[in-house]
Amino acid sequence: MNIWDQTHECMSRDELEQLQLERLQATINRVHKNVTHYRKKFAQPGIIPEDIRSLSDLTKLPFTTKEDLRINYPYGMFAVPLREVVRIHSSSGTTSKPIVVGYTKNDLRIWSNLVARFMTAAGVTSDDLVQIAFSYGLFTGAFGIHYGAEVIGASVIPMGTGNTEKQIMIMQDYKTTVLVSTPSYALELAGRISQAGIDPQTLSLRFGLFGGEPWSEKMRREIESRLHLSATDNYGLSEVIGPGIAGECQCKNGMHVYEDSFIPEIINPQTGEVLPAGAEGELVLTTLTKEAFPMIRYRTGDITSLDYSPCACGRTQVRMQRIVRRSDDMLIIRGINVYPSQIEEAIVSVAQGEAPYQIVVERKGAMDSLEIIIEVTSKIFSLELQKQRSFLEELKKRIGSVTGIGVSVKLVEANSLPKTENKTSRVVDKRQI
Repeated sequence: MNIWDQTHECMSRDELEQLQLERLQATINRVHKNVTHYRKKFAQPGIIPEDIRSLSDLTKLPFTTKEDLRINYPYGMFAVPLREVVRIHSSSGTTSKPIVVGYTKNDLRIWSNLVARFMTAAGVTSDDLVQIAFSYGLFTGAFGIHYGAEVIGASVIPMGTGNTEKQIMIMQDYKTTVLVSTPSYALELAGRISQAGIDPQTLSLRFGLFGGEPWSEKMRREIESRLHLSATDNYGLSEVIGPGIAGECQCKNGMHVYEDSFIPEIINPQTGEVLPAGAEGELVLTTLTKEAFPMIRYRTGDITSLDYSPCACGRTQVRMQRIVRRSDDMLIIRGINVYPSQIEEAIVSVAQGEAPYQIVVERKGAMDSLEIIIEVTSKIFSLELQKQRSFLEELKKRIGSVTGIGVSVKLVEANSLPKTENKTSRVVDKRQI
């Protein structure tokens, strides 16, 4: 079984923890010196870098949240001068301002190598042709995997998203061996391949690397049987680095977290208390090798658990279980983060006041759809039909622009939405992931 970085991926736990401590102390020193936000944050509980003498001292440090990143928009969290930043990416920016992340030349080198690890673990070699069906742009996914594949020596086809017919034509003509996309788009492709009467066995596909949204073992089996490839999961976050935090090996028994670059913790999302190994809770990550944009105890909002038992592949690094839910109300739809609060703001703004609503998420075929159902209020009811129609159009446009995805909007009679304890259930997720 191929391993990209034998030294770091197969270290003994003692060696790994020693390396983590050295890197943690260096990181804490750097952020204390160069990032005003962290200096102030550490001062509240009265912590100085010298207080971090062991890995267990990490828990003395405060958490970093998405809100901290927004307050420090755009460059307040950078630990190097802008002249040393060679790349800037950002989150989709669906809630107010986006989160801006930066990379030094060395950060890009480390990032490429981390991605090369999970790609190699999934089976990718220098002989492969990798078709990337992620969006190229400020989103970190496509570029991260692009550079990781090039480091391995594989050939990259930077397709980008959409244009499904062309994706299939290129897959056939260029003899693509690795597909990179969201799992739902892989199923969409499988459906179109079948509709076109193409036998998937005539394709050259061997591996599929899927991420960007929650998916299940059931979806994995369906993708594997319909596209005749081996499908693996990987995990990344723009705020922490992008793809390359963790990825499955061919044992498909959890994603190896690259602990020489990240310290994972699991906390109780309500109390912030650190939970023991194996317990399910919110994943918190601290970066150990990032220069431009280090993160200290970043609350990811993703619910998972950590498994420290040995893996048959020979890698010694901890494995995290697949993410299927969040600690907040964020929805992941077609790889995009959507917050119900954004939708509520759009409704209140267009309706010029409160209106009972419900967000319904469904998986139609392979793709997720978002429908907003709004109860008719006296204000909406008093509008003539033409104005009701333009109200719906305006709302569709507003929600589309803040979330970055197309939605459908419909009006229903007053008091017709189901209620629990006199409250309308705001989000109904009907996806059987």
